[in-house]
Amino acid sequence: MAQIGIRGVRKSYGKTQVVHGVDVDIVDGEFVVILGPSGCGKSTLLRMIAGLEEITAGEISIDGEVVNELEPRERGCAMVFQNYALYPHMTVAQNIGYSLKVAGVPRATRDQRVLETARTIGLVDFLDRKPGQLSGGQRQRVAMGRAMIREPRVFLFDEPLSNLDAKLRVQMRLEIRRLHQRLRATSVFVTHDQVEAMTLADRLIVMNEGHIDQIGTPSEVYGLPASRYVGGFIGSPPMNFLDVTVGGDGGHVVVGDGQHLSIDPAIGAGLVGQTVEVGIRPEHVTVGHRAGGSTLTAAFDFMEDLGAGRLFHGRLGGADFIVHSPEHRPPAFGEEIPLHIPRDAVHLFDPQTGKRVAAQPVVQAAAA
Repeated sequence: MAQIGIRGVRKSYGKTQVVHGVDVDIVDGEFVVILGPSGCGKSTLLRMIAGLEEITAGEISIDGEVVNELEPRERGCAMVFQNYALYPHMTVAQNIGYSLKVAGVPRATRDQRVLETARTIGLVDFLDRKPGQLSGGQRQRVAMGRAMIREPRVFLFDEPLSNLDAKLRVQMRLEIRRLHQRLRATSVFVTHDQVEAMTLADRLIVMNEGHIDQIGTPSEVYGLPASRYVGGFIGSPPMNFLDVTVGGDGGHVVVGDGQHLSIDPAIGAGLVGQTVEVGIRPEHVTVGHRAGGSTLTAAFDFMEDLGAGRLFHGRLGGADFIVHSPEHRPPAFGEEIPLHIPRDAVHLFDPQTGKRVAAQPVVQAAAA
């Protein structure tokens, strides 16, 4: 196991910079997920850790040793790729044990370690088969076994589940999580899938156009998004956003159709009269009237039935608005429906920077 330190890391291709000064520490035994859309720089960052991409600036260290100039094989990392990268002419046993064969490990020792690894990933009965005779999930397990048998300091996963169907992705997420709980190896996992990220991560690194927007546990990133981007990227369905104006007492905002929405006055007091953007998660809104918070009305459009719940789509303050509700009865098209929104469910964002607006600290006057 190992600690990873990333300091001011940048990556450019010619004049195009794709990773902009990334700083992060990954602790020994931690499972960190780098999350973001295609093109945000997450796979490039992972490949720089592995040594597969040259670092333009900054430094990466593993267990305190700067590895910028080390070859990939010298870094103690094992990588699991999206496309498995198995040798099609070799059996499962030969694929898993190939690195040991190259390293000159004696045949008896190699066979024993292959068998132990196969037991861990549930492939003992498939050791004589070739990759073409396996399912996608089994091939991915072979790729993980090949990484495991090297006993690396760091596991690196580059979107390893994206080629699997939905059911297999769920199964493999569970297997990867169980594997990490057994091995406790330092792991960095790259994905664009927020469900994978939320279910696997000890900590999330949310990337946006080559920058890190937020680092935190899944609950921290979900509950207190640092930016509008994070709020909209994390959560399914995504967060609702409304352009509003902060009212005269700082304890409410005015939406586009004149309705008032309660906010924390500790945040709003310094923003009176300013235009901000509020974010509200669909699952934090209740259809109907409740005590406390605010009750606003929205015009109903249509309902999506998800089985365990329903998504009510409508219009509020001139913007699309979604509510995740257990209610069964869809209102009539255009019907005004009451929506209760608790005050602590309202997130404020600066419309210019996209950053979260937080309460300003209270400065105590010095004693005379």
